[in-house]
Amino acid sequence: MSSGKIYIFDTTLRDGEQVPGCQLNTIEKIEVAKALEELGVDIIEAGFPISSPGDFNSVVEISKAVERPTICALTRAVKQDIEVAGDALKFAKHGRIHTGIGTSYYHIYHKLRTNEDEIIRRAIEAVTYARKFVDDVEFYAEDAGRSDNEFLAKVTEAVIKAGATVVNIPDTTGYCLPHEFGEKIAYLMNNVPNIDKAIIATHCHNDLGMATANTISGVLNGARQVEVTLNGIGERAGNTSLEEIVMILKSHKELNLTTSIKTKKIMKTSRMVSSLMNMPVQPNKAIVGKNAFAHSSGIHQDGVIKNRENYEIIDPKDVGVNESEIILTARSGRAALKHRLELIGYTPVNGDLDDIYKRFLELADRKKQISDRDLEVLIDVNRKKRRQLKLDYLHVATGTLPETMATVRLNVNGEVKSATAEGNGPVDASFNAIRQVVKKNLHLEEFLIQAITRGSDDIGKVHVQVKYNKNIYTGFSANTNILTASVEAYIDAISKFM
Repeated sequence: MSSGKIYIFDTTLRDGEQVPGCQLNTIEKIEVAKALEELGVDIIEAGFPISSPGDFNSVVEISKAVERPTICALTRAVKQDIEVAGDALKFAKHGRIHTGIGTSYYHIYHKLRTNEDEIIRRAIEAVTYARKFVDDVEFYAEDAGRSDNEFLAKVTEAVIKAGATVVNIPDTTGYCLPHEFGEKIAYLMNNVPNIDKAIIATHCHNDLGMATANTISGVLNGARQVEVTLNGIGERAGNTSLEEIVMILKSHKELNLTTSIKTKKIMKTSRMVSSLMNMPVQPNKAIVGKNAFAHSSGIHQDGVIKNRENYEIIDPKDVGVNESEIILTARSGRAALKHRLELIGYTPVNGDLDDIYKRFLELADRKKQISDRDLEVLIDVNRKKRRQLKLDYLHVATGTLPETMATVRLNVNGEVKSATAEGNGPVDASFNAIRQVVKKNLHLEEFLIQAITRGSDDIGKVHVQVKYNKNIYTGFSANTNILTASVEAYIDAISKFM
């Protein structure tokens, strides 16, 4: 198989937009088209101009908005369609008309109710007429996947002779098996005398989940243009996914096939299309799904931490993802827990990991997934067990009195000490009582409260900074009782210098 460039023909704005509920307005289409240009797409199929005034206007405005990609407009093999497409492309720097007709038994005899000779005549007529408007004409043989190969070869030869620069071989219904589709492309490459005068394209649908496999099979047998959509969106079960084809070719360097796609922009563009079209990407979608680079199995996590390539064939950074994600669940092991703890700035020492892991598993059995905030709470519990200054008792009296009274009882290296103090509110009173117990000249530099969860039973997270002898010490705690969390955070900071 010869090496070479594979041209990326993106039909997100045409075939992709045929998904019910995914229609975009002209401004949104221009936004997507500019993103596709930045991504490095070679051809943008901007719409089907005769289908509606909105589609016509979108092709016109996209033609004005982008510079480098070829702008393509779809038509049927009908003169009026072609005339309207030609008019819509008048501002395109590089314009292409994409015209065609059905070539399968079903389309010829049941949809169009004609015969093979008439199909060839109409195909030639459409391509010839389209060449009056643009130099670049693509012909599609609709339902080529179910078309007779010998007849398909005759059609292909005829439209190339009429001036087609690209011949599109669509598996319109997603019916073909990969080896069948590859053999179809190979048959054309070997049996169409003027095949060297045009580029053969694939346009595969995903009805049986084989769009990507069929497209790759077509490429391996000589196709040099692939018609794809971002996130694999499109009619019915969707189209071949742009990101899958691009990353397959990038990963398999032995194929010596390249694209112009800037792969690090894939994730950003995928998310834009998903957002604008209101069509979420399934979590397990290859390349762009949120779980594509996430690992929750303990065995996989340990392998990835040791060497990413143990379980990843693509570097996440190559598609615009910062890094692999280690998801903590009840199936995670100590290696993954230690890795995540270190990422949030905590290095377990002196058997800490075993204690934290035990509490981690207890929490993971109750929750589907453990967050960094959950880990902070587990760390806080562990620190409390180790520190020499511990809270035994806290009582606060508040009401209509100007001052609030707080009583604290602390365990200081095994010795219980207590104090009562006034303050401007429960937190201030509690802190004053603690200062009486520890007998230190302390200054509160920072006091920050944040909610971890939502609802009336929120877990409140408190960070404090305490200044002592010109040094700053940080404390942290989390609790459903925000006053307790505040006092524990204050004690945590003091413990670090006592």
